[in-house]
Amino acid sequence: MKITELYIYPIKSLAPLSVPHTRLRRESVEHDRRFMLLKVQPDGKYKNIQIPNFPECALFHQRIDGDEIVVTYHVPSPPIFTPEVSEQYTALRVPLSPKIEGRDLVDVSICGSHTIAYRMGNPYDRWFTACFGYEVILVYIGDQGRDVLAHRPSEHYLWRQPQQRQQKQGGWFSAISTYIPGLGGGDERKENGSDQLTFNENAPFLVTSMASLHDVSKRLPEGEEMDMRRFRPNIVVDKDPQAPETEELEAWDEDYWAELIVTRSTGEEHRLALTANCGRCISINVDYDTGRPSKGEPGIVLKKLMADRRVDKGNKYAPIFGRYAFLAPGGNLGGDGDVEIAVGDEIRVTKRLDYRDTWTWPKE
Repeated sequence: MKITELYIYPIKSLAPLSVPHTRLRRESVEHDRRFMLLKVQPDGKYKNIQIPNFPECALFHQRIDGDEIVVTYHVPSPPIFTPEVSEQYTALRVPLSPKIEGRDLVDVSICGSHTIAYRMGNPYDRWFTACFGYEVILVYIGDQGRDVLAHRPSEHYLWRQPQQRQQKQGGWFSAISTYIPGLGGGDERKENGSDQLTFNENAPFLVTSMASLHDVSKRLPEGEEMDMRRFRPNIVVDKDPQAPETEELEAWDEDYWAELIVTRSTGEEHRLALTANCGRCISINVDYDTGRPSKGEPGIVLKKLMADRRVDKGNKYAPIFGRYAFLAPGGNLGGDGDVEIAVGDEIRVTKRLDYRDTWTWPKE
């Protein structure tokens, strides 16, 4: 296969930014979801602004210009609210690495994983408030992080140390490779950041397949195609167009992927551990042109997938599309603990499951 798209979301829940190349860090793709927005409630508390409940987030486009994020608002037709304001026709520039000294702190929790974030203040809060039409603040994760609560590679059978494997024999995999050296214990994982996240959901990366997207599109009326942006992946893969026809990529094959190896044009290889399925929500029904739920059958894509894609017994009410991924323990890392990848890089499945993963939250 080849990597066909790479997406990052510098400010969480806004429209994705397609990039030709990037760096994978242990906690996220570089620059991915290091900022997020919070709605100020009438009682002064904050609510996470995430696209399932705030579909208007799709109207905010972002790009990176030097050391800044440039955010623009695309006024839909009809507009979300009137009268329109001047900020909707201006660009906001946000520093990628703002200073954190002296900033107010805010508690943030995503999927039960907590952190402390830094308030950016004005002019950022004022611009977003004007464009959304209600009071909003922008926060930055800075030097903080969020704990990975479930499905770490180090807790998965495939990446356990030899003595742990002997205690967990059970035939989970159709084929298991030899022990991967260099995997440390909990303290080491904390030290090298492998168990930390930014404002992403449950894992550093999300991998999706174009073959599965085409299968979703077949559920829509003729001439309509599903937009991959609605699934909000980081890494999109597809069949190598130069590969023989006998190697056609099948829809939903990724349900069984346990490990991928990315091969660069330089010959470097980087390993990704795929440890869990991604359960989908109403965000896949959002129209990115209008900032509202889609009309017609594209607005019920979630319901359509409910028919045959509720395949994770641990997340039985959510259809599955895509796999959560981490940098594999013991993989080749750069000097600062990251790796480079690009659109066009070869990517291949090197370990497969003979069953589908089951989502499991840690017990209290």
